[in-house]
Amino acid sequence: MAIAAFPPYEDITEDGLIAIGGDLEISSLLLAYSKGIFPWPMSQVPYMTWFCPDPRGILEFEKLHISKSMSKLMRQKKYQFKLNLNFEAVIKQCASAQNRKNEPESWISEKMIKAYTDLHRAGYAYSAETYHEDQLVGGLYGVCIGQIVSGESMFYLKSNASKFALISLMQYLALKNILWIDTQMITPIVHDLGGVEIARHDFLEKISTLQSRSSTASGSLFPTFNASKGQTS
Repeated sequence: MAIAAFPPYEDITEDGLIAIGGDLEISSLLLAYSKGIFPWPMSQVPYMTWFCPDPRGILEFEKLHISKSMSKLMRQKKYQFKLNLNFEAVIKQCASAQNRKNEPESWISEKMIKAYTDLHRAGYAYSAETYHEDQLVGGLYGVCIGQIVSGESMFYLKSNASKFALISLMQYLALKNILWIDTQMITPIVHDLGGVEIARHDFLEKISTLQSRSSTASGSLFPTFNASKGQTS
């Protein structure tokens, strides 16, 4: 059964946990992300766990830091950037990357993969992809509801391929007048690119502002999935 409501923010624990239980239906995920909440399974908890941490990580276009080496890589056109060409391959590679980080099991489980793939097919999840000689070598996936864009997880098979995807994504979004994304937390890669932490209260105000500018209707920011053809267009 879809989640009807989440507990009030006042009930959030110190580590950002706001709820335990519920499902990963499309409507549940849309409700969560519209409120700044995201699912993050915990291996020791048999039910889905939902978080809204404080502080919150974001990456702003105006603070985007592109090193000299990355600028050179961008100019070389060694890599090619694509959107939504192969979402399932991206999320599965992200799951494999998590398994390589000294963790016995990736938090991106088969259940999570199915849920976000369904969300992608509904038009609310995207993949930003890096290609080298027509081979997928890096990228990230995330959620997009109206003008609220999040980045969920990244992977790379070649040096700087995930950074290339994220930088290219930020440049693409800037052309759409989307000037920041929710990174949830600040990873080393996000930190290197200029990501910062802000108070949860300020983050919730930012998404509230975006919600006042657009509805939760999908379709304008990213290429959409064509269910009849099984591909994006």
